[in-house]
Amino acid sequence: MRQGDSVPDRVDSTDGAGACEVPRRRGVYVDAAIWEWQGLKWSHLLADDIDDLHRFAARLGIHRTSYQGPPRTSVPHYDLTSYERQRAIALGAIACSREEIVAIVRRSRREPRS
Repeated sequence: MRQGDSVPDRVDSTDGAGACEVPRRRGVYVDAAIWEWQGLKWSHLLADDIDDLHRFAARLGIHRTSYQGPPRTSVPHYDLTSYERQRAIALGAIACSREEIVAIVRRSRREPRS
């Protein structure tokens, strides 16, 4: 592997879904819109870098007041509707399965945030 290539994290799923690989790089990620609240389906927008997360949310038109992070929650993120999720993917967010988003969260807890 050449310098600069992404190095995947391997995560073994405990629910029988197999394993997934998440690239080790700076990125913005969005999981599947499966969380129901107030008649809508919601997803989570996360990033390897907190500044990238805020910049990306601003590009989507999401207000900074919608940010959820410490101390309210241990995982810095924004909640997105399924419509906002589609726009995020169109702008370059990496669509992730539930297993992949869990791997990203675990990785962020192991590595210091920039």
